[in-house]
Amino acid sequence: MNNEPKKLYQDALRVLKDTSRTFYIPITLLKPKLKKTVASAYLCMRAIDEIEDHEELSIDVKSCLLTRISHMLESHFSRSGYQELIQPYHDKLPEVTIRLADWLDFCPNDVVGKVMHYTGVMANGMAKWAKRNWDIITKEDFDDYTFYVAGLVGVMLSEIWQWYDDVKTDQDLAIGFGRALQCVNILRNQDEDYDRGVNFLPNDWTRGDLFNYADQNLQLAKQYIETLTNNNIKIFCLIPYKLADKTLSVMKNGREKMTRSEVKTIVADIIED
Repeated sequence: MNNEPKKLYQDALRVLKDTSRTFYIPITLLKPKLKKTVASAYLCMRAIDEIEDHEELSIDVKSCLLTRISHMLESHFSRSGYQELIQPYHDKLPEVTIRLADWLDFCPNDVVGKVMHYTGVMANGMAKWAKRNWDIITKEDFDDYTFYVAGLVGVMLSEIWQWYDDVKTDQDLAIGFGRALQCVNILRNQDEDYDRGVNFLPNDWTRGDLFNYADQNLQLAKQYIETLTNNNIKIFCLIPYKLADKTLSVMKNGREKMTRSEVKTIVADIIED
């Protein structure tokens, strides 16, 4: 590695560690080419997620930025064009968002098109829901929202697995894998979301309904992982799945989250197996 690629590699892993509680460890356990690809994909999707979740940007600004980023990713993305787009908000945006072009450069050339496509589709879906002010009324609305912000992650990962090692998976199970992780996050952050005026639950749903939805999708996630034939990829998926499953269990028992020791034990047990 010459100095510039080496620095980008170090920066990518540093920003990944700073932004991901769930995926940093499993990504670092992947084989080198897969590690770069999945790290890039995560950082790209996190870049647009930070726009959707931003507490200071208006709904109109969010929907405009996300729509235009989607168009760039699906047609012709340029570093200068992206920087010009975000310049008015540069001081408000986090590093992971400002450096979207770097994360695309970090991705291997023969798979970066897939990462751009799925990040673009996600950005467009997020823009749609921002325009609606995340007004989720029905289960169908919730399914649609969770597809764009999480199910697509599962679909993209499956495309990466097939590109890397011809691993074939079921798309519905892949979507369930993404939704399961998202549902657990919504449950964990529900009070915090209420405080900022956001409620992701359909109108007639209780917290219990959200637990049921998470349970159903965790079952799909389990089936998804059982179909994986590459052990390195299986370990990657098992870690967030097991953490989500355990987090759901402790929340059902009235605790807010797992202890650090419980997290370490789960990860160590998966790696040792």
